[in-house]
Amino acid sequence: MSFEELEQDPFDTHEFVERLAWRTMGTKARSQHEEFDPMLLHGAFERMIADLKHKNDMVQHRVDKLEEECKEEEKKHWARVVDLQRNNQASYSQFQGLDERINLVATKVVHLGDQLEGVNTPRARAVEAQRLMSYLSEFLTDEPPKSAIFTDPFQLQIAAEIIQKLHMIALELPSTEKFVKARRKIADKYDAIENELIEEFRIAHHAGDKRKMKRCAAVLSNFKGHGRCIDAFIEETQKGSFTSSDPFSEVLPLCKKSNDLIQQVFTNPDVAMGKLVQNIYIHKLQTFIQSKLDGQQDPEQYLKDFFDIYTRTTKLSSDLSEFKIGNDSSFLPKMTKVIFQKHLDNYINFETKYLHERCGAILQRYYESKDHQKKHIQSGGLSELRRDLQAKIANVNVNINIGPNVENYGGETFLSQEVSINVLQETKLAFKRCQSLSGSSDVPGNAVKILDILIKYLVIEHIDYAVEIGLQGIPVSEPKVPPQIYFFDTISQANTLFHLFEKQFMDSAVPLFLSTPLYGDCLHKKRDLRDNLETKIDTGLDRAVSSICGWVKHILSNEQKKNDFKPDDDSALAQMGTPACAKVVKFLTKQHQSIRDNLDGKNVEALLLELGTRLHRILYDHLCQFTYNSLGAMLVICDVNEYRKCVKEFGLPLVTQLFEKLHALCNLLVVVPENLTQVCGGDQLAGLDRSILLSFVKLRADFKSAKLDTLLK
Repeated sequence: MSFEELEQDPFDTHEFVERLAWRTMGTKARSQHEEFDPMLLHGAFERMIADLKHKNDMVQHRVDKLEEECKEEEKKHWARVVDLQRNNQASYSQFQGLDERINLVATKVVHLGDQLEGVNTPRARAVEAQRLMSYLSEFLTDEPPKSAIFTDPFQLQIAAEIIQKLHMIALELPSTEKFVKARRKIADKYDAIENELIEEFRIAHHAGDKRKMKRCAAVLSNFKGHGRCIDAFIEETQKGSFTSSDPFSEVLPLCKKSNDLIQQVFTNPDVAMGKLVQNIYIHKLQTFIQSKLDGQQDPEQYLKDFFDIYTRTTKLSSDLSEFKIGNDSSFLPKMTKVIFQKHLDNYINFETKYLHERCGAILQRYYESKDHQKKHIQSGGLSELRRDLQAKIANVNVNINIGPNVENYGGETFLSQEVSINVLQETKLAFKRCQSLSGSSDVPGNAVKILDILIKYLVIEHIDYAVEIGLQGIPVSEPKVPPQIYFFDTISQANTLFHLFEKQFMDSAVPLFLSTPLYGDCLHKKRDLRDNLETKIDTGLDRAVSSICGWVKHILSNEQKKNDFKPDDDSALAQMGTPACAKVVKFLTKQHQSIRDNLDGKNVEALLLELGTRLHRILYDHLCQFTYNSLGAMLVICDVNEYRKCVKEFGLPLVTQLFEKLHALCNLLVVVPENLTQVCGGDQLAGLDRSILLSFVKLRADFKSAKLDTLLK
């Protein structure tokens, strides 16, 4: 076996031993046991163990040798490190010396340069002065300048530099006859060169020669007409632009393209960019605004166009703010206000006038479609008193008119969700316009003006008016015909529309004045509107309950006969109740369903509780008017049971309990005299005053004959 097998990775000891045994014994030893020689295998293992020990000694010797070599190399390395540190220290010392010498030489060079400059500057100034004087002398003569720089068009920029300096000198010359002509000639030449430079700038712009444009702009920056150079640039830039009907789509691409060129050409690019934007706003956008808004006769379209154009302008200003336009951060907002100033000043007056007309027209169209003429409605205690008196007078057929008649308009509520949504939509758009078109300090006040219009036309003129009409249409408390109560439907629609108003109040109006004192005032105003509406609804519900109860009284007093509860035979029991009871239950079921369909939440519970309590009182007083024989007692129990089942649908434990006790009281009319005392002390009648029990027992036809008063003592 070779020792290379020991160096395999990974090395498996078990596999190594197996291979050694297999090679020693051969393949026959596995299948033929008699061929197996343990001593042969033992000898092979001993030899391999000896070889492995020898191999281990060799490897250990090699390791020791390598460790010695490593230690020697480490010593040599540290010796080299010490030599390098010594050399580095010497080099650093030499560098410090050289640095000191360089500083000394540099000081001497700077001093020498200052001396040379002190000598050369006066000499250069003198040469420049002599040159300018020679040029000035040409303007002191009657002949035109003859120097090549003034006549050679290729030396225009040099001539511009000279004439600019001569122009400054001419300003200092005395105003004598000798120099007046020279000053005029210099000024004329100054203007001529300036015009030539601007024309050359135009030609370079047209040719796309940026380098020449930059040179001309740099020379002109020292001239009085530098602004004319920017104007020429703006004029050339806009050639071929703004040919479409929508200038907004062209402004940003034009400014992006021009900005790159301005940065390369002008020494003061911020000013040039500012003048370009100002020119676009004043001459392009303002013209477009005037064409769209000044002649607009339709107020709705005017406000729509105004808001749309203003919004696009503010977005454009936001997009242009990425360019550096002067040092005034409010430049773009100021330009926006300048071009819209006339329209912004009159915005809120126009907005409120339009809303008044628009909302008024929406309501007027609606009432005309219903063939209804709005009327002034008086409300309050005196009005209600006159209404009730008029109802009583009408009952006795006397032709005296002291108050309004009850009119239900055939069930029309005069509330329209479509009308309300139209008004809400108009004011929603107005709030949105107000936020954009009003100044930051004017937004809260303007929003309140729009809110007042919304309240006037939606809440007061529509919802409140409909509730008042509904109140007037509620039947009187003593009706002679079945009352048609449409007020429940009015309540349902009024609450729905008022919720829509409250939602817009919170979503659109409140954010505009949330952080101002106006928020508290408007919140208080909305709360007052809600309280006023709820007060009128409560009044209407009370009237409705009174009307329902009045009709129940009317049925019972006119339909219930004195002999209904003193039948001679049991045929009356076949119908399981009297006709008057059936009529009352049918009427109450219909009213209960109407209440459930139109009211919700605690309003339903409160109204049904009041109705149930009053019905209990009416039925109790009604039943106390009759005398009952045994069959009549059974019949009244059937009636009360029907009433009990009817009010049980109200789902109010208190009302159910009242009718349970009334039913228990009716049981006193049918119980045998011997058990009367026991029944009176039962759980169902517990808590009732004894006088009530006695008064009910007295209604029995056998009260005196059976001497029941003695049994209850």
